[in-house]
Amino acid sequence: MRKKKILVFLIINLICFIVLSSVALAEPGISFSDDGITIQSTDDPKEISAGIKLLVILTVLSLLPSILIMMTAFTRIVIVMSFLRNSMGTQQIPPNQVIIGLSLFLTFFIMTPVMTDINTNALQPFSESKITLEQAIDNGSGTIKDFMLHSTRDKDLALFAGIAKVEAPEKLTDLPLTVVTPAFMISELNTAFRMGFMLYIPFLVIDMVVASVLMSMGMMMLPPSMISMPFKILLFLLVDGWNLLTGTIIRSFA
Repeated sequence: MRKKKILVFLIINLICFIVLSSVALAEPGISFSDDGITIQSTDDPKEISAGIKLLVILTVLSLLPSILIMMTAFTRIVIVMSFLRNSMGTQQIPPNQVIIGLSLFLTFFIMTPVMTDINTNALQPFSESKITLEQAIDNGSGTIKDFMLHSTRDKDLALFAGIAKVEAPEKLTDLPLTVVTPAFMISELNTAFRMGFMLYIPFLVIDMVVASVLMSMGMMMLPPSMISMPFKILLFLLVDGWNLLTGTIIRSFA
């Protein structure tokens, strides 16, 4: 079933690509010849065909899942939420769909200033033909790099810059996305695991106390997790855990 869904998705993308390509090739400035397809270069943004713009938008949409995972706050949020569920021992409560949905909405909330800046300085000027495609890409990538560098450790940047043999720039924003993105990802993983470790500590204490009490009472056959889970949930509710955790995650990106 999963393979069929992937195949259908690929077919739909292929159809869209063919349709948009035909629209682009119908525009003036792109023509057929015996040597192949001829594309006339221009420095005037007004002469960029609408079909090419649609192809750029389609390419961005096809890469959107990867961008969401690699270049936003999504990774940290979903890992911390998963750590919370495991530390409480509630099995599949909340379910994966709820965790993913909450992580997505929190990601949109955190990334709203970044998306607004990209829309103002890159997408809108490009759609209105005020800047070229290269300028739009530079403006958008600069904004997203500012966000990622704010949460990226210098040690991780140095690791990938050294492997890629990139010379140290005057400003960190001059580093290419091929260096900033993986450094940001492992920094996010490191931060998420740190937060997950801190989440485990209070629940681990409850597990140890319950296990010690059951052992002292001679109830060796009674699973401690069955008794400790209600106390974990009670502790989480008493400290207003969802409010506290969500606020901590959001402030960690400030």
